[in-house]
This record gives sequence, structure tokens and C-alpha cells, in this order.
Amino acid sequence: QVQLVESGGGLVQAGGSLRLSCAASSSVGSLNVMRWYRQAPKKQRELVAHITSGGDIYYAESVRGRFTISRGNTKNTVYLEMNSLKPEDTAVYYCNLEVGGIWDYWGRGTQVTVSS
Repeated sequence: QVQLVESGGGLVQAGGSLRLSCAASSSVGSLNVMRWYRQAPKKQRELVAHITSGGDIYYAESVRGRFTISRGNTKNTVYLEMNSLKPEDTAVYYCNLEVGGIWDYWGRGTQVTVSS
């Protein structure tokens, strides 16, 4: 069982930056996808970005050019660098790990609040 722990959320003014981290408790294997989702109040959870073990990266249109997803050297950590934050980025951000197309793990989330 892999546990994911997110950190780095907080309160920031519009235009500011935050860096989220997600650390897996054990090796994530050689074939995996690490994702960041977010869920704003009264809205559905949405995919923000993902990075595959092969290095493929995807961004939602709403964050492209402002957010950057990356992995740590150990490959068990994923980061989300968020710049030029907007009030509409306010949400709980969740880390997700998919291993081998079979196993699916979630973190508990970290709150990001962007004030106008």
C-alpha cells in the first residue's frame, strides 16, 4: 500500500506563487503516472496536470503556462509549481498515483486559497 502525502498549500495573494509537493511512502514502480487534481467548493474534481514515468506531461488549459509539474530525483515525489495564481485556482489539491494501469492511490489533499 502506497501512501501519498501532499504539502505546500496555503493562502496567497493573486499573482503569487506556491509549490506543492507530493511524496510517496514507497517506490512507485517503473510504469506509473503521477497526477495533480483539484476540487473547488461545489465543483467536480478536475485534472490539473500529470507526468508519466516516461516523462510525458499534460496540463489543463486553465493552468498551462502558469503551472509546472515535475518529479524529484527519486521519482517518488512530484511537485506542482504554481505561478501567477488567480482566485479561481482556489481549491483543495490532490495528488494521485496510478501504477501499472491497475493500482490507484490518493493523497488527502492540501488547501490552496488565492485572495483577490
